[in-house]
Amino acid sequence: MTPATRLSKQPHTTGWTKSTWRSLSTGLIFISPAIIGFLAFAAWPIIQSLYYSFTDYNILQRPYFTGIDNYRNLMRDRVYGIALFNTLYMVLIGLPIHLVFDFFMALVLSTRIRGLSVFRTIFYLPSITPVVAAAIVWLWLFNGQYGILNEILGWFGVPRVGWLTDPRFIKPSLIFMGLWFGGNTILIYLAGLRDVPVALLEAAELDGANAMQKMWHVTLPMISPVIFYTLIINVIGYFQYFTEAWVLTATRDGAAGGPLNAALFYAMYLYQSAFQQFKMGYASAQAWILFAIVLVATAILFRASGWVYYRSEE
Repeated sequence: MTPATRLSKQPHTTGWTKSTWRSLSTGLIFISPAIIGFLAFAAWPIIQSLYYSFTDYNILQRPYFTGIDNYRNLMRDRVYGIALFNTLYMVLIGLPIHLVFDFFMALVLSTRIRGLSVFRTIFYLPSITPVVAAAIVWLWLFNGQYGILNEILGWFGVPRVGWLTDPRFIKPSLIFMGLWFGGNTILIYLAGLRDVPVALLEAAELDGANAMQKMWHVTLPMISPVIFYTLIINVIGYFQYFTEAWVLTATRDGAAGGPLNAALFYAMYLYQSAFQQFKMGYASAQAWILFAIVLVATAILFRASGWVYYRSEE
């Protein structure tokens, strides 16, 4: 009998031995709290919200199935259209401004200047400050009568601006305030800039490239994965824009959104529908539409990510 024949005569094993089953059981026991927590506090509420989106439900009474009425009513809801427009305004206008500003701040903080660690700390501190506390400070800065910004404008003879009372200025004011919270993004860009090979920058300089050419042809392509990552994360976050606008525009009666709902964003209207008006079915439909919008936006960004350059680790 040849060696090959002897090997073919040996019994075939599936790999699921007692030791394998024992290891699997032990692993499942250890991760069971996470699995149970996910099923109870994430998966089940998601399934419930999908069901509630097709019902008329106000918490106090049993949900009544209404089909797609909630979705149909949303398409006719003028306030919902305003909230969606305001959110898209922040995503399409505010987010690019923030990303470009954070990138140039990272470029400045990556240079070799005296006291660089102090400047980096100053730019990062707002990111670890509670958002509500920081927004209250900005509420005083934007005050139409006693705010510092209007006082500074007054030194130059510029009339006072209703930063939070004029529908024309309220969204630009929120964008301006958002520049203060870019510490996390700046930190990510700084890490990406430190990873740019110095040899490539030196080679470009020897070829006669100036600072702008080096940034456009070397720095940006090398950190394009970092830019893409921050873009995806911030797009998802901006579609859920809530805290800053709520703190700056909330009134004593619980309303928020500023004059003419100029600062009413999607997440704010969803919150009002669910926890102020107790229209849980209506709010669930809004949540699932938001999920679909974010999913489509993310898919489009991934589809158009041909500009992202990934280095091979060779």
